[in-house]
Amino acid sequence: MAWMTWMTWMVRTFEEGSGHPMPTDTSTPTSTARASLTERVRVPDTALAREAAELVRDTASELIYHHSCRVFWFGALQGQRRDLSFDPELLYVGALFHDLGLGESFRSSGRRFEVDSADEARRFLQARGVPEDSVRRVWTAIALHTTPGIPSFMEPEVALVTAGVEYDVLGIGYEDLSPADRAEVVALHPRPDFKRRILGAFTDGVGPKPETTFGNVKADVLEHYVPGFERGDFVRTVLDSPWPE
Repeated sequence: MAWMTWMTWMVRTFEEGSGHPMPTDTSTPTSTARASLTERVRVPDTALAREAAELVRDTASELIYHHSCRVFWFGALQGQRRDLSFDPELLYVGALFHDLGLGESFRSSGRRFEVDSADEARRFLQARGVPEDSVRRVWTAIALHTTPGIPSFMEPEVALVTAGVEYDVLGIGYEDLSPADRAEVVALHPRPDFKRRILGAFTDGVGPKPETTFGNVKADVLEHYVPGFERGDFVRTVLDSPWPE
């Protein structure tokens, strides 16, 4: 039984050696003493967070509001699972604002909706005196949330906005979180007919400015749902450039 003693020592060393508590493993809800979701993840109780939630709730559709809230919950749970140290307030604001640029008022901007969303968050934060490094993190998290393969190598808040979006929209890492946690998040922020409705929101938000889909995933959306849409071709663009060689 020496190996059992060794295993026990290894587990205790791993959990206690740094002097910091290990994060709750949200993927294995086997313990009867397991803390509830709202004990492990808390919506920031600050004036900034409340104002952000009120603004997005009043500005965005119910679909986008609940999706954005789920992005926070799933992003925070993934952050705990990955043992990342993140600022929950910045993650919350980034999640809430990430799709605001899909709204009707931005459809003639000529810019990618991610940039419109990020700029709205930046204006909101700067108006409230948030430090520029924090503003930058939120702006970057929103601007890159549809650019796979990059956010995970950046600051935790940047990585986790994308992780939350990928979880809620694409189901990436679906089994990383427990069925109980998924059910509790969806009970807080329902997602009826979400797949069809979010694709409709993407189409409505990006369809009026199809040129902004060049080189990104929203071209797939318009190709499916907008008759006559022709996606930009990178190779054709290179070959047809004004350079003679």
